[in-house]
Amino acid sequence: MIVADTNTIAYLYLNSDKSAQAEQLLMLEPKWIAPGLWKSEFRSVLSHYLHKNLLTFDEVLLIVQQAESLMLDSDYEVSSAHILQLVNASNCSAYDCEFVALAKLVNIPLITADKKVLNAFPTIAQTITDFIAKNSPT
Repeated sequence: MIVADTNTIAYLYLNSDKSAQAEQLLMLEPKWIAPGLWKSEFRSVLSHYLHKNLLTFDEVLLIVQQAESLMLDSDYEVSSAHILQLVNASNCSAYDCEFVALAKLVNIPLITADKKVLNAFPTIAQTITDFIAKNSPT
């Protein structure tokens, strides 16, 4: 099980240079969890694609349904005190620290490409590439 940040989830559904890695990550570790915040952030990402005419409304609806299906029963709440402790100890946003707090609470890796999070929380946060390299059968 991993905590997937919003961008990691987005890589799975939106064509990018990290899409193939996100698919490999899902095959390697199919149980992804996230704080409930991921939905709002994901909708914001999709709204950008919609407003820039990169995706149609129907495509956006399909993508959000697929992502919500993947993350069904995988939304977790984390305490504000824990999030704010992490904010206080780092230079990261409260949004980012929600994902970190969940990873720390469940004691599993947070998969992210966010350099600020990776630098502030190197014991819990890792890139898709690093997770795959450490966990792929050889």
